[in-house]
Amino acid sequence: MIRLRRSATAAALTLAAVSATVLGLAGSASAHVTINPKEGTQGGYGRFAFRVPNESDTASTVKVEVNLPENAPVGSVSTMPVPGWTVAVEKRKVDPPVEVHGSQLTEAVSKLTFTAAPNGGVKPGEFQEFPVSMGPLPQVDTMVFKVLQTYSDGNVSRWIEEPTPGAEEPENPAPVLALAAGGASASPGASAPAVAADDDDDDDADSGAATAFGVAGLVAGLAGLVLGGLAFARTRREPAAKS
Repeated sequence: MIRLRRSATAAALTLAAVSATVLGLAGSASAHVTINPKEGTQGGYGRFAFRVPNESDTASTVKVEVNLPENAPVGSVSTMPVPGWTVAVEKRKVDPPVEVHGSQLTEAVSKLTFTAAPNGGVKPGEFQEFPVSMGPLPQVDTMVFKVLQTYSDGNVSRWIEEPTPGAEEPENPAPVLALAAGGASASPGASAPAVAADDDDDDDADSGAATAFGVAGLVAGLAGLVLGGLAFARTRREPAAKS
């Protein structure tokens, strides 16, 4: 009986450890900077938000640097005010020029730097979105935005790794915007309306729910295996006790 109780205790501890590991991996897999929505239309305009979660348990995110791709310049980039944050816009020369509604632009935004006010920032367990309007979107399949996330303790998370087709997601992935073919003369707001961000939130919620159900199913399966093993052990010990 004592041995059986010890076996049950060890099994319970093993199940708890496995469950914590599985849940931890499920949580960390999605904790990186993303762009929402994740799709746009070539030649169109769109409202997007860079979503920045805080991964530190002790420090706040105080600066976010978003680098626009050099091989895909955008003629018009504007930011939405975020309470408690300021933004600095850097530009670069582009050759050939970018055409926007018949005008030739020789400069394009190259970098957006969001800085938190003193004693502010994204605290542990929180996330912040930084809305941006862009267009006309370039004639490319994808736009990769390399992001640096600076914490109040001086640590920097570098979300700069580009995806490789057919390979697993890199450890520090950069936000990627997929662009579908479309008309080059689309007007501002013609593609990716403001409600698209809400639609993406629903997608994220569905994905999160699916992950949660999957994890719950795995934990339930492990629990079934543990209980089945205990039952088997008990049936083997009962004949010995009678004899």
